Amino acid sequence: MEPVNSTEVSEFFLKGFSGYPALEHLFFPLCSAMYLVTLLGNTGIVVVSVLDARLHTPMYFFLGNLSILDICYTSTFVPLMLVHLLSAQKTISFLGCALQMCLSLSTGSTECLLLAIMAYDRYLAICRPLRYPVLMSHRLCWLLAGTAWVLCLFKSVTETVIAMRLPFCGHRVVSHFTCEILAVLKLACGDTSISEVFLLVGAILLLPVPLAFICLSYTLILATTLRVPSAAGRRKAFSTCSAHLAVVMLFYGTVIFMYMKPKSKEARISDEVFTVLYAVVTPMLNPVIYSLRNKEVKEAARKVWGRIQTSRALGQLSAPLPASSHQPPCWPQDFSLVPANLSSKRHPEGYIGKVYLIMSFS
Repeated sequence: MEPVNSTEVSEFFLKGFSGYPALEHLFFPLCSAMYLVTLLGNTGIVVVSVLDARLHTPMYFFLGNLSILDICYTSTFVPLMLVHLLSAQKTISFLGCALQMCLSLSTGSTECLLLAIMAYDRYLAICRPLRYPVLMSHRLCWLLAGTAWVLCLFKSVTETVIAMRLPFCGHRVVSHFTCEILAVLKLACGDTSISEVFLLVGAILLLPVPLAFICLSYTLILATTLRVPSAAGRRKAFSTCSAHLAVVMLFYGTVIFMYMKPKSKEARISDEVFTVLYAVVTPMLNPVIYSLRNKEVKEAARKVWGRIQTSRALGQLSAPLPASSHQPPCWPQDFSLVPANLSSKRHPEGYIGKVYLIMSFS
């Protein structure tokens, strides 16, 4: 039988949890809440990092990148997944599937590299504090982050093009709630060896290698903190490192399980559950573990919120007061133009006092 060109499949049906209605009813409120927390938490970190000058450091530069990544990563598939959890029409166009696959691969791969870069940054800050400003310069920060984004985008575009050019022979039911590349490859009726080689090489370079680098960095950090004379300081360092490593292990462990296990043609519900863990749960935990437990971030957030509240109050004070029989609709710019009856002794704290109050706050 001659293979049919892949473009003859105009859309895919994302099966997801269709066979498990109880899971659909359970996952919708859970994933909705986690997605909302992810958006609010990560957006807040980006805003605070930009507005507070004290957070213009390499650490918070990378944290801001991680927050943007988490927002983009979850937004590539969670909104559509939530719609499909409530709908019987679970289709996605061929082009939409390719775009979703490329963006999720790119952002997920970039996060693997960014977590390793962040571990290296913390190693330099704690173990090489005197040389840290020179070693982790502003230019190097942009170079590391930009390289991670560009390389992973190029890798993901290549993998997506190779996968989507395969013949599908009319097969269109994807046993997943997103256009995950491994689930789509199971539909292909052609030779998938090239695509699998690309995925394997990418998985080795982006999973065990960065994970080993992260573990080495945190081992050196913990060895340095053991020499801290203060017991409270050691406990704080151990608490911070253990929390970071817990999130890293959750992310890398589930991704390694997905992409480095022996390939199977059979769809498993565990694959979708593990995808929820590394693609929905981890982005929700990142702002809590990396930033919101940090005193600097909390203090900066309070100051930014205070400035916003002050700006609103000043805006209300500066707004023109409504016209009445006792005061004109507009305040005179020249105090000499104030009518004598309003600036006289009969109104010592009236009109002039209000103008002075407004101008002193502006």
